[in-house]
Amino acid sequence: MSHPPISIQISQCFSLISQKYLNNLVPWSLCPKTQITLGMDMTKIGIGVVGGGYMGKAHSVAMAAVGAVFDTKLRPVLQTIAASSAQSAERYRASYGYERAARDWHDLVHDPKVEAVVIASPQDTHEAIAREAIALGKPVLCEKPIADTLEGARKMVDLAEGANVPNMVGFNYIRTPASRFAHDLIQAGEIGDITWFRCEHTEDFLSDPNLPKNWRCEGMATGNMGDLAPHPVNAALRLMGPIERVMAEVETVHKTRPGGQVTNDDHAQIMCRFKNGVMGHIYSSRVATGRKMGYAYEIHGTKGSIRFDQEDQNAIWLYRTEGPEAERGFRKILTGPEHPDYLPFCQGPGHGTGYQDMIIIEAKDFLEAIETGEARFPTFRDGLAVAEVIDAAIRSSNTGAWVDVPDVFGGAS
Repeated sequence: MSHPPISIQISQCFSLISQKYLNNLVPWSLCPKTQITLGMDMTKIGIGVVGGGYMGKAHSVAMAAVGAVFDTKLRPVLQTIAASSAQSAERYRASYGYERAARDWHDLVHDPKVEAVVIASPQDTHEAIAREAIALGKPVLCEKPIADTLEGARKMVDLAEGANVPNMVGFNYIRTPASRFAHDLIQAGEIGDITWFRCEHTEDFLSDPNLPKNWRCEGMATGNMGDLAPHPVNAALRLMGPIERVMAEVETVHKTRPGGQVTNDDHAQIMCRFKNGVMGHIYSSRVATGRKMGYAYEIHGTKGSIRFDQEDQNAIWLYRTEGPEAERGFRKILTGPEHPDYLPFCQGPGHGTGYQDMIIIEAKDFLEAIETGEARFPTFRDGLAVAEVIDAAIRSSNTGAWVDVPDVFGGAS
């Protein structure tokens, strides 16, 4: 029996789905699967990426590779890309292998062949793009933040959950096999009751006071508290659970640069008390001379401790209170096939994974959320939890007092 070309089948299917469901704003969970079956339980799904720069390229590469790496049931098609201009979008289309360049993000979101949207555009555009995609019932993976205000983030969570649309926010550093292993060790009680937590994210891209003022020097969303601080806060919440209250200092080290005033912060320290009673400390900085990717944490327990540093992301240091005192010490464990999400990349222990691999893991989780209809960490609500801590820390710095943090998973603390 002859069949029409697969491209015709895809076009016909998307036309029917878009007319019947997208125009009537039916939630994703109530729609029949729109992907085209390829056989062997694999189906295609059209991906649209907004943004073609640093993160747009990373997501494009990830979506192109994730099917082969993780043998996912949903196989992404690089359908449409949008950028700051149609000309830029066309350049990215040709470079990354997309089927179409959109005129703008509105054009991309409304493309019936785009079934899921990845947002990797400037931070002040995230909320509007996500809102429009969710209104059309399309799953969204959004780089942080999901909105540039706390109120906007709260509304975004209500919108996504109300529409029952798969949603994720792009916190990728916590996805390394080493950090996922650390999470599993803690959950299994391997280092006993936790007594203390410390985490930092330190870089030095603005440590030189003679560097001219640039776009990173204006607006809270692009300062340290909007750019770097959310990552260690996300790590703290993932590894330790909800934060109950904070006491913070937020500071601009280099208040002026060649070219003008700096209107946002350079670094911040946050003392915190977790809901489980443990105390902790979080530090983030873009002026930490010598640090390139200092996403690091140390966790103490009654039976052991864990250390990790992203600059050595394929290793975790584990201490156990076992054996003679003279033989105790931190043991370096190299990640390998026995650790979460490592084997799909490589069969050899100690060979390692890299930054792009974390984005591929993120893509896998996003596709699984779409396929199963089950939430995958971190959701928009996880992103809101981070935003609540950041907001409380800024208020604490302004008042010099401890500030309570709302628990977005179980009511106000």
